Amino acid sequence: MDAYFYIILVVGLLSTAVCLAAGILKKAPNDVTILSVAAVEVSLLVYLVGSVIRVISGEPIAGEAWEFWGYLVTAMLLPPAAVYWSILERTRWSNFVLAAVGVTALVMAARMNQIWY
Repeated sequence: MDAYFYIILVVGLLSTAVCLAAGILKKAPNDVTILSVAAVEVSLLVYLVGSVIRVISGEPIAGEAWEFWGYLVTAMLLPPAAVYWSILERTRWSNFVLAAVGVTALVMAARMNQIWY
């Protein structure tokens, strides 16, 4: 596992915990929950930039490159989609949708790490 995975591990789990707590407390999505998901997106952007730099510098992807990049692009689409959902539906249930982003990004980052190495 590389540092990019651990960044997403920490940020994703914290985001999930914050969003789950807000949902359990029956709160509507707010700045804290939305910003926690934005932090997941930023960590995925860091993963993207780091991956591009690694590929340009000559480090090969052990698995299928299209699969790695497909996972990364899909993971990066999840936070904006969940935030959009939470803006449209301002109920406590949107916090559970936001909570799913952190865990999903974490699982996808683990798979990307398997593909890379």
